[in-house]
Amino acid sequence: MSAPPDLPPIVSRAFDVSRKAGYVSFCRNETGRLLATLAATRGGTLAEFGTGCGVGTAWLRSGVRNGARILTAELDARLAKAAATIFEDDPQVEVLAADWSTLRDKGPYSLLFLDAGTPSEVGVDSVVDLVEPGGIVVLDDFVPCEQWPPITGGRVDTLREQWLTDERFTTVEVMVAPDASTLISVRR
Repeated sequence: MSAPPDLPPIVSRAFDVSRKAGYVSFCRNETGRLLATLAATRGGTLAEFGTGCGVGTAWLRSGVRNGARILTAELDARLAKAAATIFEDDPQVEVLAADWSTLRDKGPYSLLFLDAGTPSEVGVDSVVDLVEPGGIVVLDDFVPCEQWPPITGGRVDTLREQWLTDERFTTVEVMVAPDASTLISVRR
């Protein structure tokens, strides 16, 4: 078995910044490679809610083509400042030290990357108008589930259920690792 391919330089830089900031909650490489692949299919403006130290943003940037730009918002000003250093010479990425709602007026987006850790903020109704028709929403940090309704931690995973059943989107759950899955939704 061969070693995994090297990380894109921008992603390696993001991991370095994240480590120096003491931040260990970031996008997995498996999800990151998926983000880079999806970003390569997009033009226009992509967005991320919850930058952290910029690892997910770096994965998106590693895939972006054709002059597309990325806007990302991080509520923690310290983390946003750290992430901004990764992209300080990159006019295609803008890191905002702000709540994700500041990005509402800057869309619609061709791709929107959300952390599923905050269900009240990432429900379908909260973001449907932020994504252009044919646009993609990516939600990460799910535990794979093979039953219906989806159960996580002994409870119905209402966030996952909402995304998988909403008629405004076509959604699939994709396992990115044995212990992790991601939802990919396309706005109809």
